[in-house]
Amino acid sequence: MADLSDFPITTRWPAQHPDHIQLYSLNTPNGVKVGIMLEETGLPYEAHLIDIGADDQKTPEFLSLNPNGKIPAILDPDGPNGRPLALFESGAILLYLADKAGKFLDPAQRYETIGWVMWQMGGLGPMFGQLGYFHKFAGREIADKRPLDRYVAESKRLLGVLDSQLNGRDWIMGDYSIADIASLGWVRNLIGFYEARDLVGFDAFANVAAWLERGLARPAVQRGLMVTAKG
Repeated sequence: MADLSDFPITTRWPAQHPDHIQLYSLNTPNGVKVGIMLEETGLPYEAHLIDIGADDQKTPEFLSLNPNGKIPAILDPDGPNGRPLALFESGAILLYLADKAGKFLDPAQRYETIGWVMWQMGGLGPMFGQLGYFHKFAGREIADKRPLDRYVAESKRLLGVLDSQLNGRDWIMGDYSIADIASLGWVRNLIGFYEARDLVGFDAFANVAAWLERGLARPAVQRGLMVTAKG
């Protein structure tokens, strides 16, 4: 049995199955990426809910695993060379799990796929998140609507990029991959939790809408979306 006692996070969130990948997350658009990936790959894991509303991510135990204080993060007791690996940043985790499982990252398209994962992390996620802030949360109270207009316009542009890439394809790279897993939760959040469907004219992006429907129909995606909803 793996010994995880050197990792302080396990004192606050004890591992019931220390030989499994330990997931520390919440079902946010970034958090669900790893839950979906773990469900899709079938890698054994144990999920721990990190309640960001209670500032769990700011505790010394969590910061010992991710000094940036953000979810998701994992602890794999069977990392490279059989040694435990602590890893944070959702994109890095997707790449690691794809290599570990040998799934959803075609070697012939490896770098193009990584490019789309980086596109999501550097563009789609941050821009959609800002739109959500200015449309639904405290940003609504700001009289100057230029920030909202900026993020609406950029979100539309990014949806257009994705729509073009999906033209004639079921999935971003042709076959289902970590590029899709990285983006599904964010597009779902944009038109769901952020209530921005009409704001961005989502229904005009027919390829994206069909892709989202296909993605959400996958049983592993549905399970992954709920992995850390209740802990």
